[in-house]
Amino acid sequence: MAEAGVALACDLGGTNLRVALVDGAGTIRAAEKRTLVDRAPEAVVALLAALAGEVLRGQGTTIDRVAAVGIGVAGPCLGATGVVVVAPNLGWRDVPFGAMVERALGRRVRVVNDLSAAAWGEAAVGGARGAKDVVLIFVGSGVGSGLILDGRLYEGCGGLAGEFGHTKVVAEGGRLCGCGEHGCLEAYAGGHNIARRLRELAAEGRAAGILRAAGGDPDRLGGAALERAAEEGDPEAVALRDEIGRMLGVQIANVVTLLNPARLILGGGVLTGMPGLKARAIDWIRRATGRPQLARLTVLDAALGDDAGLIGAGLLALAGEAA
Repeated sequence: MAEAGVALACDLGGTNLRVALVDGAGTIRAAEKRTLVDRAPEAVVALLAALAGEVLRGQGTTIDRVAAVGIGVAGPCLGATGVVVVAPNLGWRDVPFGAMVERALGRRVRVVNDLSAAAWGEAAVGGARGAKDVVLIFVGSGVGSGLILDGRLYEGCGGLAGEFGHTKVVAEGGRLCGCGEHGCLEAYAGGHNIARRLRELAAEGRAAGILRAAGGDPDRLGGAALERAAEEGDPEAVALRDEIGRMLGVQIANVVTLLNPARLILGGGVLTGMPGLKARAIDWIRRATGRPQLARLTVLDAALGDDAGLIGAGLLALAGEAA
């Protein structure tokens, strides 16, 4: 017999996999986390099944007793099919991940974009609780969003809505993004791409102040070094941080103007680790958002932190079973 109101929840990022039991109140009852060594789909499925077994055994239960299984993946998912269209940080394209997990676990699963799951978690039990219209934007290794509109998760006609990081900020000749296209916001503001851009500048003999902030080690170039150098007043660092902050802020402002949410939730490692960048992005949000929409907007940090996607995946799966 299924244990009412408890889901097996999984959060698959580009670096780590987390598996947990989440109850209907959004409480994580038990969890396991592993760093991905092998990102091949078959290896990830095997690790997910192994972690699920550990979590379930630790709670004295089995897979057939949980009410639902939900998975958030760092990449767009093709609706209810469970197919991951592209996951740049995993190196995946058109992977039937949902079907693979279902075979491994012997249970039907719900697969969604990880930030859709995070948005659901924040709207259900986090910082946006009680709001029916919520936009969540995370800037970490990549850039993405989740949309709650009129109290429902909005995924679009094919499950591909919310790919904020792949909106274009340069129409032609832009930087190459991990998705294979050029000019995406993520190619300029995602953590991996900030580091890549800084290494390119250093190789050209530029960004001396930023390299100095990284201890002279090109492998340590990234958002933290950029933030440190900008705070120290290095002109190149200040200009680059301002450029990224403007791109992020104006793009977010456009989303807010278009969708008119009550809550804007901001999170992710880049924004958390670069408070100066975050402040500049918020300044541009306030400057570029339509005034009537801005008057009705509350900007908040992600209350659930790194747990948002895990909790949201579990709650979404439970909501699907209850529907």
